[in-house]
Amino acid sequence: MTQLSTSNARLVDPILTTVAQGYKNADFVGISLFPQVAVQQRGGKILSFSKEDFELYTTQRAPGGATKRVQFGYSGQNFALQSHSMEGVVPYELQQDASVVPGIDLGSMAVRRVQNIIGLRLEYEQANLATTAANYGAANKLTSLVGTSLWSDPTSSDPIGAVESAKDAIRQSTGRYPDTMVIGAQVMKALRQHSKIIDRIKYTGRDIPTADLLASLFGVRQVLVGNPVYTDQSGNSVDVWGKNAVLAITDISGIADIGSPSYGYTYRLGGYPIVEQPYQERNQKSWIYPITDEVAPVMASSIAGYLISPAVA
Repeated sequence: MTQLSTSNARLVDPILTTVAQGYKNADFVGISLFPQVAVQQRGGKILSFSKEDFELYTTQRAPGGATKRVQFGYSGQNFALQSHSMEGVVPYELQQDASVVPGIDLGSMAVRRVQNIIGLRLEYEQANLATTAANYGAANKLTSLVGTSLWSDPTSSDPIGAVESAKDAIRQSTGRYPDTMVIGAQVMKALRQHSKIIDRIKYTGRDIPTADLLASLFGVRQVLVGNPVYTDQSGNSVDVWGKNAVLAITDISGIADIGSPSYGYTYRLGGYPIVEQPYQERNQKSWIYPITDEVAPVMASSIAGYLISPAVA
């Protein structure tokens, strides 16, 4: 059910709201590190996890003995959902009769365009959270790669060794290996030309590494490439995921249970995003589709992740 406050009640278009909630841009990878979790309040405490939440527990009990209990997670730092709103525009010229609300196809087009804009903002925030070195302890980050040790050196650097060290650091902290690796587009470019990578995959019949081949080589369930870019205030195109690599324990479905130990979440208010009923803007001779999302990414357990920054020059 859509969660609406009495002070900010809206008339919602149920069909296009379903379109908004179901739409996913394949280029966005942040949701794989921060799977979506529905929350019922716009603020509260992050459900965080410590080393104990990842441990293997003894569950056996003797006849008549007490049953062991476990409580996952603890109340960590505060979170506050951010409200993101934007309106999609469908000009009268795109329809034959301006007095009739545009059909579902035109409405869906407006929704998808706005969702891409709001989604890029979320992707940026997820990437910023995941690639900020200060969010990790000393054992869960590698920030000392320089010169020939950077993966952009195709002969002297050792990306396979660095990833193995990262995986082991996560296993030492949690007892589990990471399942997801997100890399920036420039990192993927370097790995595709790396002599040690190419040498390891030559017996597969492929001479150029793909994300799937890298996942097999690195021993994770998925390698995802962060391709999105944004335009900065100077008009320059900037890679959202920079020159970084992030490994993490996460829910690869992209939709998680808030009680499951995980590297991070994307908290989203239940029932959102929503599309309000469209209205006419006569001066602009257009139909307007207001879209609102209430969302915030959070890091639940930095020990379940590892940052390599920068990985390339």
